[in-house]
Amino acid sequence: QVQLVESGGGLVQPGGSLRLSCAASGTIFRILSMGWYRQASGKQQRELVAGITSSGNTNYAGSVKGRFTISRDDAKKMVYLQMNSLKPEDTAVYYCNVELRKQWGSRPEDYWGQGTQVTVSS
Repeated sequence: QVQLVESGGGLVQPGGSLRLSCAASGTIFRILSMGWYRQASGKQQRELVAGITSSGNTNYAGSVKGRFTISRDDAKKMVYLQMNSLKPEDTAVYYCNVELRKQWGSRPEDYWGQGTQVTVSS
């Protein structure tokens, strides 16, 4: 099967930086899109923070544009989220999401990591 393991979360002061990483492993033929979502405490839905396609096109939530950068390394099957100028409102559990094909010609499947906590506080 497929596993996504996130790392890099933690406690940081406002204005600080963190870098999240997500490693995919298992039966993977090709990774399609990759992205990061977050869910703040008390909120029912996860929101898209940043996404990156297989061709490298990126998109960001308006609230993080200019502060966060998503990147991917297909050889390592990893996706990263560099977060700068962090604000208290960035506090949330961050989830890695990957869309992939397990075999040539198979339908795309969606996978989620377990989440990593990011807390921005003084």
